[in-house]
Amino acid sequence: MTQPPGPAGFVEPAYDCRSLGDLVPAVAEALGHPLGAAPSGLTLPAASSYVVFLVDGMGTELLRRYAHSAPFLASLLDEQEPMTAGVPSTTATSLTSLGTGLPPGAHGLVGFTSRIPGTDSLLNALAWDRSVDPVAWQPHPTAFGRLAAAGVTVTAVNKREFRGSGLTIAAHRGAEFVGADRVGERIAGVVAASSQRPSLTYMYDGDLDWTGHKFGVASSQWLQQLAMVDAEAEQLRETLPHDVRLVVVADHGMIDSPPESRVDVADHPELRDGLVLVGGEARFRHLYARGGAVDDVFAAWRAHLGTRAEVLTRDEAILRGWFGAVQPGVRPRLGDVVVACTGDTAILSTRDFPYEATLVGLHGSLTPAEMLIPLLVS
Repeated sequence: MTQPPGPAGFVEPAYDCRSLGDLVPAVAEALGHPLGAAPSGLTLPAASSYVVFLVDGMGTELLRRYAHSAPFLASLLDEQEPMTAGVPSTTATSLTSLGTGLPPGAHGLVGFTSRIPGTDSLLNALAWDRSVDPVAWQPHPTAFGRLAAAGVTVTAVNKREFRGSGLTIAAHRGAEFVGADRVGERIAGVVAASSQRPSLTYMYDGDLDWTGHKFGVASSQWLQQLAMVDAEAEQLRETLPHDVRLVVVADHGMIDSPPESRVDVADHPELRDGLVLVGGEARFRHLYARGGAVDDVFAAWRAHLGTRAEVLTRDEAILRGWFGAVQPGVRPRLGDVVVACTGDTAILSTRDFPYEATLVGLHGSLTPAEMLIPLLVS
């Protein structure tokens, strides 16, 4: 079962039960090649071939709200209750949980940007940094790799530009990579890969997320893109043999944050006091403090934001279970203070991330709109 709303109306992550990181272990169980104990809240029908289609940015609440634009996907909504993303509810963290079967506190990709321990630099987990070895950053065998080692054909069908990227290596190594830039090419690649038995084929589409960031999830552009995703999923289902199970999921949802709901750190110099780095993203900030300044940073941010965000120390966030069990090497990547926005608030830092001011749709926090993700099995 998904977690009930917590403080501030947040949805707490359902690790080891029904989170995105539990999906591949559940598929492995359904394929007859278990990777360990099955997730307690996620059981999938037995099959010899599974296809997992991940739509970036398609949260459960959005899919319900705009069901008229996605009739095929919406028709599957009531057959399974939602899953949860991990924390923060952002692409790099979620894709790594999917591919590794681990929570963020174990796999270590704890946000869009996070501190490289021992430095005053941030790792951008999407763009990566050539000085950071992705295998050292995420050293655990992936769930994809473990399944492949057990004799399952595991394939990732994705845009060619992602072949060999830091995130792909950290999150999805062990899967055979098939580059495919267009929808038809992707579907053909998936059909070919899934003809193997037993097999798991993963397919990714990031266009809905891109559209939501640029135009917002209330825009006509986003609704048109959702309709295209729906057609893609339906075409995939019609093209696959009936004995191949298709699972459509997302990595997070999204909310629109209007200008009046935004706070820019650049406009409040007092929020910089005691800070070395501002990381994370606009809906979930990692704040890295100078030695001895953690308490002052915590107090200043909590006083300034009030009910617009949950402001917690690192230890408080870990005790809340936001990242799952946190391994020692991952701990310093987390902010000394973390800030999770409520409502439609966004905490911009235009000095550090000027492009954030151009985004309409955002994600990263623990609201139901961001955390609840669909599990659509056909």
